[in-house]
Amino acid sequence: MGCATALALEARGADVVLLERSVPGAEASSAAAGILGAQVESREGSALLETFVRARADYAGWAAELRERTGLDIGYRVSGMLRVAFTEEEANDVGKTAAWQSAAGLRAESLDDGQARAIEPMLAPVARAAYFPDEAQVDPRALLRALVAGIARSRVVVRSGVVVQRLAETDGRCRGVVLDGETLEADATVLAAGSWSSLVPGVPDAVPRVVPVRGQIVQLDERPPRVRTMVKTAAGYVVPRGDGRVVCGSTMEHAGYASAVTAGGVRAILDAAIRAVPSLAGAELGATWSSFRPYAGEETPWLVGASPLPGLFLATGHHRNGILLAKTTADRVTAAILG
Repeated sequence: MGCATALALEARGADVVLLERSVPGAEASSAAAGILGAQVESREGSALLETFVRARADYAGWAAELRERTGLDIGYRVSGMLRVAFTEEEANDVGKTAAWQSAAGLRAESLDDGQARAIEPMLAPVARAAYFPDEAQVDPRALLRALVAGIARSRVVVRSGVVVQRLAETDGRCRGVVLDGETLEADATVLAAGSWSSLVPGVPDAVPRVVPVRGQIVQLDERPPRVRTMVKTAAGYVVPRGDGRVVCGSTMEHAGYASAVTAGGVRAILDAAIRAVPSLAGAELGATWSSFRPYAGEETPWLVGASPLPGLFLATGHHRNGILLAKTTADRVTAAILG
């Protein structure tokens, strides 16, 4: 959120300083699976559907823009997604989802077992599946490398290894931030600290509190690559990168700031992945990691734009959809700052 917003502001002529306590993208940004799940993350009647679909559509142009600017590929691919059901209850829900999304003008199909496995031959037998051919993905680590490279080629000033002690507030307005031994003044201050956003002193109480929700991920390596389509079940997801890497996840744990990969978490992820795609039982265990989703509550899907404190703008609280909404957030925050 910070890198994308900094680049968007710089492109509009603003002078931007990016503050980072560690290195850009060290937390949730590079730990995510990178699913651009506009449809699979939407619920019937939700006002968020249009935003999600538009955010997904924006990625094709953004990927090309970043490639032209940096020479780096962010792994953007329209690989489609199957949401699969193993029970009759799940099958009814999956079928209804495909029906209302199709009625809303989106590409969505309700498939039986044979039709689903024609799309993904590695899939286990299923009771029903919904297929969303326009769902896409990016490689979050490649995206972060491209954003950081773009910043290196821009006028944005990056200050790493600095800790914001508090927001600088005067006469009811945020005037910048207080660092160790200095005050950095700014016309606009953007809070993009992810799961740590509510720990910054001076953030108004009226801003919903952001808490961490830990997610663990397992990467498997297939040689040769077999799985082609993203698969989502009630218990997890499988995201093939196309080069043999298969990202499987994820847990949803209120574990505070304990960044750990646990035996139980890995077992649950692997059980869900292998149930959906049995051939993954023969894949190599490539890597495991965990990080924190910034969660602001079910009633507050994310915190984007102007805050109750004039001069302070928000780009946080995205929970499971941070990668999907990165460019949209950068554009909306930039628009809010520049009027």
